[in-house]
Amino acid sequence: MIKAKACLLAAALVVCCTVSGRAETPEEWVKLGARGSFVPVGIRIGLDALQRLGAERRGVTVVYYSGPKAPCPCPADGIAIATMASAGQGTLQVAPEKAPDDMMGVAVIRSKATGAGLKYTIAASWVPKLIEMNKAFDPLARYDAVMNAADLFNVEPLPALAASPK
Repeated sequence: MIKAKACLLAAALVVCCTVSGRAETPEEWVKLGARGSFVPVGIRIGLDALQRLGAERRGVTVVYYSGPKAPCPCPADGIAIATMASAGQGTLQVAPEKAPDDMMGVAVIRSKATGAGLKYTIAASWVPKLIEMNKAFDPLARYDAVMNAADLFNVEPLPALAASPK
């Protein structure tokens, strides 16, 4: 739990301490927190969710469930970097409940404007692959490997909830 909180705090500091808080190139994404291969998983999910939901950064809420076999909930850090969801703002939560045993993690991402939601699942079989990427590649190569990985996650739409009042 302490490691997870430290990981989230580090990501938040990186995002808050950058001049614009935005990244546009792979090199900039790597600088924002891709120290290993688990953070880019979240970056990829966060960017995908923003596109599918037609949402702006800061326009989503996230609940992340870490799998029992995952070494950390670091994909939540990547989702936070990509979407600017924030624990401090109440738009990012790492749930105390665990994802199913066969999952590395599950992310539920919803548009604050429309209530539309997506559920992302990452199979536990990705844990050893991501650990191997950490050993085999430098930060930019890890980022590229994750961004180009086939079948990294499954995504399914969720029934819309009532949009939150503005």
